[in-house]
Amino acid sequence: MMNSRLPYFLIAFAVILMAVYSSVFVVTERQQAVVVRFGQIQDVKTEPGLYFKLPFAFMDADRVQYVEDQALRFDLDNIRVQVSGGKFYEVDAFVVYRIQDPRRFRETVSGDRSSAEARLRTRLDSSLRRVYGLRGFESALSEERASMMREVRADLKTDAESLGLNIQDVRIRRTDLTQEVSQQTFDRMKAERLAEAELIRARGNEESQRRRAIADRQVVEIVADAQRDAEILRGEGEAERTRVFAEAFARDPSFFEFYRSMTAYSAAIASPETTLVISPDSEFFRFFNSSQGTPLPSAAPATPAAPATPATPAAN
Repeated sequence: MMNSRLPYFLIAFAVILMAVYSSVFVVTERQQAVVVRFGQIQDVKTEPGLYFKLPFAFMDADRVQYVEDQALRFDLDNIRVQVSGGKFYEVDAFVVYRIQDPRRFRETVSGDRSSAEARLRTRLDSSLRRVYGLRGFESALSEERASMMREVRADLKTDAESLGLNIQDVRIRRTDLTQEVSQQTFDRMKAERLAEAELIRARGNEESQRRRAIADRQVVEIVADAQRDAEILRGEGEAERTRVFAEAFARDPSFFEFYRSMTAYSAAIASPETTLVISPDSEFFRFFNSSQGTPLPSAAPATPAAPATPATPAAN
C-alpha cells in the first residue's frame, strides 16, 4: 500500500519544489526588478536581496522583469550640424544615464532599452543641431564647450524623466569639418600661406635691393675717397720729390747733372734688344768723352729745373 502511494508523494513533492522555485527570485546589486501580474505592475524591487512572487509565470501570473541599476551609455556618431556661419560639421556625442524609475520605464517603453535610447537619440540629435546653430565652430573648441554640453543635457532632461531615466552626463567627443568643408578650408589656408609667402618674398627682394643699393653707393663713396686721398698723397709726393731734386741740384749742380745722365743711360740701354743709332759727338755721350767723368763744355749749360725724363732710344 505504501509502495503504491510513493509515486504520488514524489510527484507532489516535485510540484511543491517547482512552485517554491518559481516563486523565488534574486535581485543583485546591478539590477532592479519589476513584478508584473497579468500585464499589471504589482511591485518594484530596487534593493538587492531574495524576494518572493506568485509561482507559475507561464500561466501569466507574476513575472519578473529585470532592468539595469548602473550607469548606461549610448553614442550618437557622425551627426551633420550647421553652425551660425553656415558651414557644416560632423559631431560625435554620447549620453550617460541611469534607469531611475523602473515603474515608469516599464510603463512607457515596456522596459526596452533600445526603444528608450531611440527616443533619446532623436532628442539628442535635434538638441545638438540647435545648440550648434546658435554658435560658431570655435565655440566647441573653447571654454564654451562645457556650457554647450550642459545645455544639451537640460534639453534631454524632460524627455528622459518621462521615460523614467536620469541623464547623468552628456559629452561631445568630436567636432570635425566635413569632407567638403575640410577641402575648402585646406584650399583657403593654402592660398593664404602662398600669399603670405609671396609677400614675405617680395619684402625680402625689396630689402635685398635696398641693401645692395646702399652697399653699391658705399663702395663708390669709399673708392672715390680712396682715389681722392691717393691723388692728394701722389701730389704731395710729387711735390716732395721736386723739392728734394731742387735742393740736391742747388747743393751740387754738376753731380746732379751727372746723376741725371746716368739715369738716362740706364733707361736707354736697359733692354738687351735696344739699338741706338746716335753720333758719337752727341750731347748724350758727353760724359763718355772725358776720362775724369766730367762733361765737355757745351754751348749752353743745362737748365736746373725739374728732373729730366730719360732719353727715349731710337727704334731699331
